[in-house]
Amino acid sequence: MTTLKVNRTLECERLACPLPVIRTKKAMEEMKTGEVLEVRATDSGSVADLQSWAKRTGHQYIGLKEENGVFRHYIRKSDPTETKEERKFPHTIDNEELRKKLSDGEKLTIVDVREPAEYAFCRIPGAESIPLGDLEERINELDPSQEYVLVCRSGNRSDLACHYLAENGFIKVINAVQGMNEWTGEIEKDEINEEDENDS
Repeated sequence: MTTLKVNRTLECERLACPLPVIRTKKAMEEMKTGEVLEVRATDSGSVADLQSWAKRTGHQYIGLKEENGVFRHYIRKSDPTETKEERKFPHTIDNEELRKKLSDGEKLTIVDVREPAEYAFCRIPGAESIPLGDLEERINELDPSQEYVLVCRSGNRSDLACHYLAENGFIKVINAVQGMNEWTGEIEKDEINEEDENDS
């Protein structure tokens, strides 16, 4: 039985996107080549976020273990010759421009890559929900020749999604860089029915 040696553990429990990625990036900068970082997170979105980040930067995503709702990610710091400069997706749109296009009646296909609960509580009208973690298996639902505007909470998950789609032949993808955090246009949301356990 092989034991994985962890050189550092990073606690990111109860932190939402983009904080686990931001803290992982900072921790990696302080580690030596070949060392292994364990990132503990409770946000399910961290799975796709950290895997995509590792792929983009050249660090090795070794694997994942889930225990009692905690996602334990293992990432090895690669040699400088293996790493890549992290790049932001070049094609972007800010919220004001996006809001104006929608107000003017321009037909846009918006893909919301947040988690279903985030989408249910607040979304741009007409946006389609494809969480970042589901994008790989649902990519066939999208047309590579069509233009898509991708949105998330802060522009980070949608940036990862844009990179992924572009790498898979999509030529018209745009990142809504400010995300729903700063969205001031129209919204829609689902009716949320809360069930009191004491009523049963």
